[in-house]
Amino acid sequence: MTVTLAIAGAGSRGRGHARLAQASGARITAVAEPRAEVRAAFAAEFAVPEHNVFQSWEDLARAGRVADAVVIATQDAMHAAPAVAFAGLGYDILLEKPMAPTEADSRRIAEAADAAGILLAVCHVLRYTPYTRVLKGLIDAGRIGDIAAIQHLEPVGWWHQAHSFVRGNWATEADSSPMLLAKSCHDIDWLMHIMGERPSRISSFGSLLHFRPENKPAQAADRCLDCAVESTCPYSARRIYLNFLAKQPDQWPITVLTRDFSEAGVIDALREGPYGRCVYNGDNDVVDHQVVDLEFPGGATASFTMSAFTRLEHRKTRIFGTRGLIEGDGVRLRVTDFLTDTDEEIDTGSSAADAAGDHGGGDPALVAAFLEAVRTGDRSHVLTDAAASLDSHLVVWAAERARRSGTVVSLEPALQ
Repeated sequence: MTVTLAIAGAGSRGRGHARLAQASGARITAVAEPRAEVRAAFAAEFAVPEHNVFQSWEDLARAGRVADAVVIATQDAMHAAPAVAFAGLGYDILLEKPMAPTEADSRRIAEAADAAGILLAVCHVLRYTPYTRVLKGLIDAGRIGDIAAIQHLEPVGWWHQAHSFVRGNWATEADSSPMLLAKSCHDIDWLMHIMGERPSRISSFGSLLHFRPENKPAQAADRCLDCAVESTCPYSARRIYLNFLAKQPDQWPITVLTRDFSEAGVIDALREGPYGRCVYNGDNDVVDHQVVDLEFPGGATASFTMSAFTRLEHRKTRIFGTRGLIEGDGVRLRVTDFLTDTDEEIDTGSSAADAAGDHGGGDPALVAAFLEAVRTGDRSHVLTDAAASLDSHLVVWAAERARRSGTVVSLEPALQ
């Protein structure tokens, strides 16, 4: 059986999932995308029949069920309505994270999936990497005893923060969601996966520290192309995007700016579009650094740090057990055995490529698992269901309540 897919939202993530699905043997039979140029390019690349090329997800839904499954890769605030509609039509759904910006909409999605009996897989890609599978296997086998504590870092990357969370689509909570949900629900879900349970108490601190109008240099302009101090700014749009143009002209992040992959095309996009704006203009409000401390029912703890002020690279983790220690960089693991006082280095086989690429092999593994679940009807290929995804989102919202209120938030037992 060849699985057929419809794509709702043909931006970077939607197009990326479509390419991975096609490489895994699926056939792309429909697309919904409001931007005419993007829609046409997607339809041409995947040979989508003209009658299945739609301007909106609503138009796609009105056409009935034209595929076995649908990938929903619209903007965060536009997840709930299509997810509920496509569930009602009987589509299995691969839904980009986060489920939705609010608890109410996320519950609507989970309830719609359960009521329709369809497969809902949220893109918790970190669970699917070879790195995570090896790490989880070591822990479940008791290699380091019981987990006492975890330190986990998500290095967002200075230019990535400027691109996506200052100048880009996720710059404001009103248009997307809090940073912890938009960027780091991956990591909260991952920590719960590694621990095998949800936390019982949460605290958090974080703020928009740097990308603020008061930090704008005195001679800075509103756009990098007009700025007298651009050459001394690490967040220079000119430098960031022309460097990427020289390295990978037809890939993200250049594809977000323009489809004209010439220097003139990129300069035009920076002159007119949002990605050429000064990072200190004050259009953004999501945090640029945050810490979250989690306490689990048995007394173990986890500390998560998200920071913009890093290289963009794989997550870094230390897991402290009662019989040993595991230190990992997203590709390799070093396991320390307290009994023998020896270390073992393990190459997990995860991709060592740029962390902004396929999430260490997580993206292709997730898509392949979803397609196999759709093809066979065996949902065990997918590592989360609607309840598990909602549960990790509830932890994120609890952390945000803790950050805003300056309190420790207690959680009820996990969803059943």
